[in-house]
Amino acid sequence: MLIVQLDIAQTVGVAAFVLVLGEFLRRRVDLLARYFIPGPVIGGLIFSLLAFACHQAGWFTIQFDAQMRSFLLLVFFTTIGFSASLELLKKGGVAVSVFLIAAIGLVLAQNALGVGLASALGIHPLLGLAAGSVALTGGHGTAAAFGPLMEQAGATGALPASIAAATWGLVAGCAIGGPLGSLLMRRHGLTGRSKSENTSTKATVHHDEGDENLGRTAMYAVLMIAFSIGIGTVLVDLLADAGVAIPAYLGPMMVAAVIRNVLDWRGAHLPVRQLDVVGVVSLSFFLAIALMSMKLWELADIAGPLVIILIGQTVLMFLYAYFITFRMVGRDYDAAVIASGHCGFGLGATSNAMANMQAFTSVNGPSHKAFFVIPLVGSLFIDFFNAVIITAFMGYFS
Repeated sequence: MLIVQLDIAQTVGVAAFVLVLGEFLRRRVDLLARYFIPGPVIGGLIFSLLAFACHQAGWFTIQFDAQMRSFLLLVFFTTIGFSASLELLKKGGVAVSVFLIAAIGLVLAQNALGVGLASALGIHPLLGLAAGSVALTGGHGTAAAFGPLMEQAGATGALPASIAAATWGLVAGCAIGGPLGSLLMRRHGLTGRSKSENTSTKATVHHDEGDENLGRTAMYAVLMIAFSIGIGTVLVDLLADAGVAIPAYLGPMMVAAVIRNVLDWRGAHLPVRQLDVVGVVSLSFFLAIALMSMKLWELADIAGPLVIILIGQTVLMFLYAYFITFRMVGRDYDAAVIASGHCGFGLGATSNAMANMQAFTSVNGPSHKAFFVIPLVGSLFIDFFNAVIITAFMGYFS
């Protein structure tokens, strides 16, 4: 079979085309927009399906340069490190801390269930991890990041399995959130609020108000990321020489977290918007390249067990939100809204959580507490803790 080998420039060029295609389709297909399927996922899956058809027909296979994907992985996790602010966690108050604990508990439960079911079904435990918090709490970005690493650890098909699981989660998270919130309100005799009722919680998150010199702040952000990657990779190498093996992304992420908290302590300026832009761009291209590189033919042997694991994860999310999240965050109307949002957040993404809560509160009344707590944990903290927990599970089951 003919093998088409693409270099770095060609790989990035194809990824750009995939991004444009995915965004074009997302804007024009209501179903894709309704479930917040990311543009890179749409375009990447279409490309992978075409590549799968060509491979099955015996025409050719395409091999992409792996260096750019590895570098984008470092950039992506470094930007996650810069979001781990202890000051913001403290200012978020008790509600944020309690929900973060609940979210971390779900991460542990998802991974335990995934690994346990995978072992019971006779497949590699890391494939269960791929259908755990890697894809569900983590979403497509984390799935694309850890999929290749789990394949390197011996879990054949982990990348397409994690991407498929993440796509399942986006749909399932939206499907169960509303019914869960309604069930909680009926069972506990809760009442909603009128739209005029003011129960707002004052946000304490620092926002970057912008800078007149955009080029300077953008360069500042890039330098911080580059410095963190450089020092972080040196730290990884030093630990490896000492006999302590940690993934390459973990060093830069930890260095970035230290820098963020030192800057917070000193009251120094952090180019939040510029870091966010770099994170979004790196994640989009990383997703596109990762999905383009998927070998879908490796998914056939594990499709049945994967579906069983994902059904189990959906049931777990419903029960966890009903019995644990709701009780931990207050057992009141706000808690019901947060539990509904946690279904979208724990199976899909923060955007799904927001959609669940918007749909629920449009009928039952506002919950300013829920709209404060969920985005803060989803956008600033959970990815950091999720990555550390996934790394621990990978180290144990590899």
